[in-house]
Amino acid sequence: SQANFEEDTQKQPAVGHWKTLMPSKGSKEEPETGCQDAGGVDETQSAEQLNVSRLRSSSVEIREKGSEFLKEELHKAQKELKLKDKECERLSKVREQLEQELEELTASLFEEAHKMVREANTKQAASEKQLREARGKIDMLQAEVTALKTLVITSTPSSPNRELHPQLQSPSKAVFRKGHGRNKSTSSAMISAASQNVTPEPVSHERKEVDPILFAEFQAWKESPTLDKSCSFLDRIYREDVGPCLDFTKRELSELVRVAVEQNTLTIEPVASQTLPVVKVSAEECGGPKKCALSGLPRTCKHRIMLGDSGNYYYISPSCRARITAVCNFFTYIRYIQQGLVRQDVELMYWEVMRLRREMSLAKLGFYPNEM
Repeated sequence: SQANFEEDTQKQPAVGHWKTLMPSKGSKEEPETGCQDAGGVDETQSAEQLNVSRLRSSSVEIREKGSEFLKEELHKAQKELKLKDKECERLSKVREQLEQELEELTASLFEEAHKMVREANTKQAASEKQLREARGKIDMLQAEVTALKTLVITSTPSSPNRELHPQLQSPSKAVFRKGHGRNKSTSSAMISAASQNVTPEPVSHERKEVDPILFAEFQAWKESPTLDKSCSFLDRIYREDVGPCLDFTKRELSELVRVAVEQNTLTIEPVASQTLPVVKVSAEECGGPKKCALSGLPRTCKHRIMLGDSGNYYYISPSCRARITAVCNFFTYIRYIQQGLVRQDVELMYWEVMRLRREMSLAKLGFYPNEM
């Protein structure tokens, strides 16, 4: 029957296996119906297989597309990562450069600050030294002005004050004074300044004639007095008198003496019985009571000099003292002219300068007074 056929079909669902069935007597079309059912099952299975194959092809396509998408994204990510690496490398270089520039800037700032501090300290020390020197010069000038006023009041050419002018005393009465004497050269210049408009008494056996070249040079210097040795007046005196007069055997010490005389920082003092201890310098430079430091010869030294505030004392012979004193006298007198303290006629000042030049010439030749 049909029901039995359906049960047998459910029990044996394999496709392609056909079971021979006997048609019933009442119906001749039942076999055809069974064939039709088997064909429907085959079509259903084919449709399912087609669907499965479509699903598989679509999944493969999806996988391929997904793989391509992931590859593209990976490629993009790799590119971005490379760009980020390059940017990081560039930023690292920039940071290193900035750190290096910052270190260099800091070092330069510290160096500049230390340099400014050193320059400030140097300038301060120089200013303090100049202040001390200026105060010393002011004190010296005040003392010289006071001495000049005293000479003007108490001394005249006809009756000079011998107490104020030790060089006018006789050799038997000449004594050495203790203490410091700045340049020991103001006496002759002060005599000239004290005489002012009074003509000094000429020597009876001596005649004088003004040299026009020397007088013209002195007049030109007198119009604008200066201590610059580049002018023709002082240049000639340096070459002919000052240089040879201060040219001693010890050249280095001679140069120091010349500079001290020019700067008015030379001190000459007599050697007392108990002198101050000498600073530790070589005996050749300092000399001693029996050896001159400038000539290096064994001489009896009654005086010693100090250059500025060095504290070093140098013993000098009477001849060397006469040469130094002659140069100091000249410089002291031209300083007085420069400061306006000498109010004489130009010709009288010229002859006083010539007299001081003669003293330098005699001193450099070895002539000096007995009281030296």
